[in-house]
Amino acid sequence: MAKNRRIRPLSDSVLLEGRNIWTVNANPGVAVRGESLRKFRGVEHRRWDPNRSKLGAGLLRTRNDPSNLLPQPGSTVLYLGAGHGTTISHLHDHLCGRSNQHRGRLVAVDLAPRCLRDLTHLADGRPGLVPVLGDARKFDAWGVLIPSRVDWLFQDVAQAGQVEIFLSAVRRFLSKDGIGLLSLKAASERHQDGGDADIFAGAIAKLSDEVELVEHINLTGFEDQHALFVIRRR
Repeated sequence: MAKNRRIRPLSDSVLLEGRNIWTVNANPGVAVRGESLRKFRGVEHRRWDPNRSKLGAGLLRTRNDPSNLLPQPGSTVLYLGAGHGTTISHLHDHLCGRSNQHRGRLVAVDLAPRCLRDLTHLADGRPGLVPVLGDARKFDAWGVLIPSRVDWLFQDVAQAGQVEIFLSAVRRFLSKDGIGLLSLKAASERHQDGGDADIFAGAIAKLSDEVELVEHINLTGFEDQHALFVIRRR
């Protein structure tokens, strides 16, 4: 890897190769959603497609050090709106590693039974991944799975009131100085007046009242009508 100056490690398990992102495959030989597999120095990596992952798109679009968007390997993190597992699988590569060698814990919450089936299948080969069927707004039903505060929280739910849901989760689960990432879908907030820019401006105002807004990342081109907000809890 040292001979290729375009390759930049973001962690021991995440590489940037130009505009491509690769993660060390924690379940060798298995592609989660048909992504490319490739070896770097004899170690199998999976391509992290930014067109199918808001976090992946954020890593490419951030104006700051992209490694700041990733949780610490071996920590416990919470992901609300886990979907079918594309981003979750790459987070697991970084957070837990093969056979959970880093001793991480990734609590992945989603409301859809079909998503939970996919996440449960994914977890079979990825210890440390904890799929949870639950509503992101109803912490009392599943919050017992997170007995202490986390240092990293991600939310990607397509429900009205996304900012309010996120701030509630920040208050309940995020530690002081912890990093939170909110993927906001403008189309889910159409009950509000104005276009996408007004919706994002309103989100900035609400977030800034309570947390430190580190960055607002426009995801247009990867995920239209989406923005990623990076915050730190005061």
